[in-house]
Amino acid sequence: MNWPTKRTNSYPAPWNSGLLHRSIDDLLEDFFGGFGIEPQASVVSPRFDVSETEDAIVIEAELPGMDEKDVELTLQDNILTIKGEKKREEETQKKNCYISERSYGHFQRSLQIGSNMDADKVDASFKKGILTVLIPKLEPERSKARTIDIKAA
Repeated sequence: MNWPTKRTNSYPAPWNSGLLHRSIDDLLEDFFGGFGIEPQASVVSPRFDVSETEDAIVIEAELPGMDEKDVELTLQDNILTIKGEKKREEETQKKNCYISERSYGHFQRSLQIGSNMDADKVDASFKKGILTVLIPKLEPERSKARTIDIKAA
């Protein structure tokens, strides 16, 4: 058998082109969130519960670690939009060790509300990481039934 004395690139083309290194870098960046100094922003997916009572629609959003100043609530054209940004910074200092971690995330969720809702009386409160939005229903209009006289022609 004739063995080559000089090493030759007998690997397929993608391995020669540096694709392997780029793939590994992409994999590590996805797994560890990047190697740069700047923190990576991510999408937070808070849990939303929507329920209906006889008088209102109630929306509860679980937003642990957030304050009311981190959340924005808007209502336009029967669309309620809840958006916010979660920021967490943690520093640990021990004898010969200093660790600083930061994480950021944002979310936005829009919900279509019915036209029978009283948009002027929406109420929102924030307590212990739970945002509660109460959207009252409009009073149903009473039908104005009347008798119409029929005239002979």
